[in-house]
Amino acid sequence: MSHPGNFFVGLAVAAVGVVLFLGLVNMTRGGSPNLSQKLMRWRIGLQFVAILIILGVLLYREGI
Repeated sequence: MSHPGNFFVGLAVAAVGVVLFLGLVNMTRGGSPNLSQKLMRWRIGLQFVAILIILGVLLYREGI
């Protein structure tokens, strides 16, 4: 059974993956170090948001 929260969890995880991929591509191609730092900071922020979304969905499913 598909839960509506699954969409938000998937979206958050996909956003983290995209930013991580872009940061790694920039680093391996010898791009701007400042851009790599900015992308990795975005990744950390998005991971935090993803964890909050996952926790929120779990709490919602438990009825708390």
